[in-house]
Amino acid sequence: MPIASAIRRLFGLSSRGRVPSDPSGLEGSCGDPQHRARPKAVGKLHKAASVGDTVKVEQRLMLRKSGVNDRDKKHRTALHFACVYGHPEVVTLLVEKKCDIDAHDRENSTALIKAVQYHQEECATILLEQGANPNVSDASGNTALHYAVYYENSSIVAKLLSHHADTEAKNKDDLTPNLLAVRENKQQVAELLIKKKENTHALDEPGRYSCSFIKIRL
Repeated sequence: MPIASAIRRLFGLSSRGRVPSDPSGLEGSCGDPQHRARPKAVGKLHKAASVGDTVKVEQRLMLRKSGVNDRDKKHRTALHFACVYGHPEVVTLLVEKKCDIDAHDRENSTALIKAVQYHQEECATILLEQGANPNVSDASGNTALHYAVYYENSSIVAKLLSHHADTEAKNKDDLTPNLLAVRENKQQVAELLIKKKENTHALDEPGRYSCSFIKIRL
């Protein structure tokens, strides 16, 4: 099987390059909000989170009409929905209400993974700064870093690396983010991963830093 086809299969992509299933149960094109349908048959808290209604989210939690970690049939929490649809205010509120920041849905995806898949950098940043684990893997063994590399989102890759994302984490096809970057010719993110690895080696072996630096400059 060609590498490109294998990668598409690995990431749940169709031949048209669609992203994995979103929390509405429908597929969107590259995480574009215009291609997302609003969630159906989910709780009121989830709906409020998906449209960014911070007031309603807070009211339901204060009146105890909903629990901050309530799940729908696919085990998704309000935090998953807020991250997919890009509502950082709701994300902040849910975190302040002590939600399970690393809650898994049925596909073992965390809210951080969903934020990365849908290019919601502000939401991803909030989660990372509040202690979300960047090294949780989903049902395919992919971490948030795998997805950031695949979509060549250099900014999110850099933030994940600054929060100790594991560059050697292997998915079910034994692909690390490093190998994925090389195979998919993601040059910008590949350079970030290489620098991260060299800096790590420099900390472990101080004498190697200057050599690595000179090599890069040449």
